[in-house]
Amino acid sequence: MLNPASPLSRLFAAPVRPGVVRWIGLRPERRAPMVTVPHATLDPGAGLQGDRYRNSSTRTRQVTLVAEEDLRAIASYLGRDAVPPEQLRRNIVVSGLNLRALKGARLQLGSAVLAITGECHPCSRMEETLGTGGYNAVRGHGGLCARILAGGEVALGDAVLRLDGEAPGA
Repeated sequence: MLNPASPLSRLFAAPVRPGVVRWIGLRPERRAPMVTVPHATLDPGAGLQGDRYRNSSTRTRQVTLVAEEDLRAIASYLGRDAVPPEQLRRNIVVSGLNLRALKGARLQLGSAVLAITGECHPCSRMEETLGTGGYNAVRGHGGLCARILAGGEVALGDAVLRLDGEAPGA
């Protein structure tokens, strides 16, 4: 953990421009097509309502987020114009902020509050889904996992805000 008085710690806690929710998707069953929705309910005990992934023991992966900018990077690495968010199977696509700068932070999405718990690493299915090179294209661009601290609703167009007063990793 960083010394809270260090210059690096102060940089980590520097303001972050708000982002915007661009896409929301639910995974109803393993390997089933994702369902795109305009809004979703986040529940600290049950996870993202309508999503099959619960992780009831640690709750470290109740919600997954990826940046729209990372989807564009992945597409570029694969020589494509675009990679649809359904192919990565993340729940929420955001834009306008660097998600990796928020590791360990708390975020507000709509009326819900999330704690970022870690990176969302690619799985071997990326080769199956995206084709040869898919796994390596997603490395470092797979988004973040989060735990729901306070339930609420999130909708397309909602702001994504890092809650001030807490530096990542604090």
